[in-house]
Amino acid sequence: MGFRLVLGCGTVGRQIVDRLAEDGGTDRLLVITADESVVDALRDESIPARTGDPTDPGVIEAIDEPATVFVGGDRTDVNRVALEYARERFPDASIVAYLGGNPAADDRAVFESLADDVVAAADAIVAGVLAEATGPTTEATVSLRQQLLSIDGRLAVVMHDNPDPDAIASAVALVDIAESLGLEADACYFGEISHQENRAMVNLLDLDLRHLAPDDSLADYDGFALVDHSRPGINDGLPESLHIDVVIDHHPPRGPVSATFVELREHAGATSTIMTEYLERFDLEIDRATATALLYGIRIDTNEFTREVSPADFHAAARLWPHADTAALEQVEQPTVEGDILETIARAIKNRVHHDSVAVASVGQLSNRDALPQAADQLLAMDGVDTTLVFGFRDEMAFLSARSRANDIDLGETLRDAFDRIGSAGGHADMAGAQLEVGILGDIDDEEEVESLVSVVEEVITDRFFEAIQTRPGTPVGTYSRTSEWLFTTGDEAGDPQ
Repeated sequence: MGFRLVLGCGTVGRQIVDRLAEDGGTDRLLVITADESVVDALRDESIPARTGDPTDPGVIEAIDEPATVFVGGDRTDVNRVALEYARERFPDASIVAYLGGNPAADDRAVFESLADDVVAAADAIVAGVLAEATGPTTEATVSLRQQLLSIDGRLAVVMHDNPDPDAIASAVALVDIAESLGLEADACYFGEISHQENRAMVNLLDLDLRHLAPDDSLADYDGFALVDHSRPGINDGLPESLHIDVVIDHHPPRGPVSATFVELREHAGATSTIMTEYLERFDLEIDRATATALLYGIRIDTNEFTREVSPADFHAAARLWPHADTAALEQVEQPTVEGDILETIARAIKNRVHHDSVAVASVGQLSNRDALPQAADQLLAMDGVDTTLVFGFRDEMAFLSARSRANDIDLGETLRDAFDRIGSAGGHADMAGAQLEVGILGDIDDEEEVESLVSVVEEVITDRFFEAIQTRPGTPVGTYSRTSEWLFTTGDEAGDPQ
């Protein structure tokens, strides 16, 4: 994240500073204001600040060029002069300026000509500034452009395995950006697009995607970008040692991210939000199909703006809405449900075992992996259930999908605690997944022995999940065993795995 400079710290400026400090820390932040009492207060909060008149050009003369400048005083005349000097001193910086309390027509004209974003109303500042503060800066946009232009050949924009709408839309958007620069690019994925709504989105919007098999040669490509995930070989079919040119993601990484250009924005609810901002930064006319896919990606990843949502997500959705095909969205959201998915959901309901508000179900052999999250959602809709885990087996692998609406459970961390040592796991606080290798099942011909081993694997998965929930901080640890049902006790009373 680049250096950020705040000029003026009135009522609006203070909101900006507080939010910037909360979201990005204070290491790359400097506040300059003429009010010594404000400077003292900021320093008491460990926020870098110095006393100075933002209308004095000498005050900013010795400052290195920031990535972003916020002009946040209360008075229009002061902000106007500060903006004029800031634009002259920092020609390449992204500037967000507050109009102040009493702007005239000529003030508005000056602000609009010099600032990248102008905020007119104090009550709108937080959402507007947050979108700018966490969005791509001019510096990041230039870096992405330079990196794409440095690729001599064709670019593979790779989604994670079995991509969801957010990954698909983000890949298509990055391809649009690359092609606007004259770079040939493909949106690529490994695995399957099996969820009926995801397939409907691809088909109805006629999105151009390339499916890659694990043994396909990558020789066609001279550059690689990852969207909606950040490490090659982790949830994609790429070699772990592959050099990556571009990474754009909103998930917290579980290890070092190595790429020439990296944009990791954990505060964004969807990677589609980040890509919408880049499309705007590149001044591209958003294609109708791309806009529709991005809007759907934001809606799905934020669960209709109710999960891990940020002001930037609302802002991006508002930008996309006029360009989106809402009729196509309605069709995407009402696809035909296949019979095998309904059967999987039925098995999950029938096989569920639970204690208090946590339900776990094995569905046995899977014909469609995408049935798991749908089954987990269905269990979550049951009365008295606020956390679910559904898992099944396919191609010598166990696939797990979890959902929760409990305030004190972080499913991503829970699944990582339970399964990272025996597979790969991750996700969000309220939705997560894991994959475990159970290749031993493929080496056995005896059907009864296979069933016995499956039963053992089911028990291990369920044990680990409940243990991870019970042993999180603040939760009493119980014991449990499997007979005809799961029993959990702590002394003489039942444990609470919420």
